Amino acid sequence: MMKKLIVNADDFGLHEKINEGIIKGHREGFITSASLMCSADFFEHAVHLAKENPALGIGVHLTLVGGVKTALPKEKVRSFTDGAGLFLPDYVSFAKRFYRGGVKMAELENELRAQIEKALSTGLPITHFDSHQHTHVLPLVNNLVLKLLIEYNIKRVRVPLENIFFRGGFSAGAGRKIGRAGLGFWAWVSKNKFAKAGIKSTDNFFGMLAGGNLNENLVANIIAELPEGTSEIMTHPGLNTEELSKSFRWNYHWEDELQAFLAPSNKNLLQKYNVALTNFGGID
Repeated sequence: MMKKLIVNADDFGLHEKINEGIIKGHREGFITSASLMCSADFFEHAVHLAKENPALGIGVHLTLVGGVKTALPKEKVRSFTDGAGLFLPDYVSFAKRFYRGGVKMAELENELRAQIEKALSTGLPITHFDSHQHTHVLPLVNNLVLKLLIEYNIKRVRVPLENIFFRGGFSAGAGRKIGRAGLGFWAWVSKNKFAKAGIKSTDNFFGMLAGGNLNENLVANIIAELPEGTSEIMTHPGLNTEELSKSFRWNYHWEDELQAFLAPSNKNLLQKYNVALTNFGGID
């Protein structure tokens, strides 16, 4: 085996500065893939940039949370949106409503279909599905996503299954560790479910514990510890952390994440450890 690495930037389409950061990281660094957020305000801008950079793999960032607008009109998705017609803020609030029976599965399916079809309508080759805050691996939601993967003939999917013992130099609080453990279990269940249907995913995943907090040193640690096989690093790069922080109160470090994949020292580590870059289309 050899070491193959996908560096996937999430939230492509969410903000102009995120879009520009992703493209900078692709052109000047080693970001190889990005996930389109199809209902977000800067979707068309992202599509334009993607078409100018055909080597960048493009996935669909299925979105059911995050306080952003929906692809369908708000009257068609009332069961999992707030009073303003926006998605609920996070996967915890979504899960509470979903598992209490408050979400209509038909509405959920229609919304995801609208997002997928919007991505496909661009003519961009779609390499994979993933999701905002990993909602696609939640129980029952994963069944729906599997159905859509098969129906739309998408053969690859992110499985956010980070090794529960992996720290990579990041000091995480208890909440992040518990969140990773819980999502990791359902990612493992989903991985088996997807694999039985012939849907492929990477062998390894990084970026869950330190999500929004990656920097040059943390990425160097990941590269140094990359196992054999295909790995994904999930990242959230952007050009102006100060501006982005006014819109999104996630305490992300967008510029630090971008710099991690521009850093010459990390590019050198890829050569040192014989790491080949790819996107989800390169998963065998």
